[in-house]
Amino acid sequence: MLEPTSYPTVDGGPVADQHSDTRPGTLTLAGLPIGHRDDATPRLRAALENAEIIAAEDTRRLRQFAARLGVRPGGENGARIVSYYDANERDRAAELLADLEAGHDVLVVTDAGMPGVSDPGYRLVTACVAADVPITVIPGPSAVTTALVLSGLPTDRFCFEGFPPRRGLAGYLAELADERRTMVFFEAPHRLAATLTAMAEAFGPDRPAAVCRELTKTYEEVRRGGLAELAAWAADHARGEITLVVRGAERTAAEATPEGLAAAVAAHENRGVPRKQAIQQVAKDHGLPKREVYDAVHRTPRD
Repeated sequence: MLEPTSYPTVDGGPVADQHSDTRPGTLTLAGLPIGHRDDATPRLRAALENAEIIAAEDTRRLRQFAARLGVRPGGENGARIVSYYDANERDRAAELLADLEAGHDVLVVTDAGMPGVSDPGYRLVTACVAADVPITVIPGPSAVTTALVLSGLPTDRFCFEGFPPRRGLAGYLAELADERRTMVFFEAPHRLAATLTAMAEAFGPDRPAAVCRELTKTYEEVRRGGLAELAAWAADHARGEITLVVRGAERTAAEATPEGLAAAVAAHENRGVPRKQAIQQVAKDHGLPKREVYDAVHRTPRD
């Protein structure tokens, strides 16, 4: 008896037969302006005008955005526009993948910014990767990097944390207390004051930070200061789209001693990291030559 053929799936749903002679369409992820419509690129305009299928986080807002640009989605033929948001992402991803496998091109957009970055898109991308469907990106403005450069905080190393969790916030922030990279978060205005207060408790009230709101819009504002100061300000002034930038933890003198370096390596090893990799990571974290960390480890007695 022949074994049944198995195909990739999207959350358990079947993907179209990959042995079909139909050439798959291309998935295009398009970054939309985060505020100012003139940040729309000619390539984005052309993609909207030539689109066959558009998956939009909010179809009404997409049509309004296209109207402001003077663009008709799909041109004379008109594009098929479908909703693609958090609540329907699982089912819609399977439907869009089927369209792509059938040879149709799909354009994915969100209300602002890049699909897949704290917005729908990731699930469909992973399904397309598994099904060998072509994927391309139309870059656009980013609230993450815009806020980062406006913050006045170090930009050489940073991490994006998205929206902080609604539950378990204290434990989540405790894990980030020793993060040395500049951290970038998104936050809802009605939660900003509470989040900043929790950060002040976890990171210290004077940890430098910046609240960036309404970036590229008419009422753009950047407020810089310590976390406690910003929490007090946010209680009455948090409005609009918020991006929060927080400076990473400073190195202490004790951490740079041979004993401190050896302890940092030991902490990595206790988490299962091989010693060589642990030494490399500690050297990178402290901006030191690997040899200096290596010597510290082998000269420091262990308990």
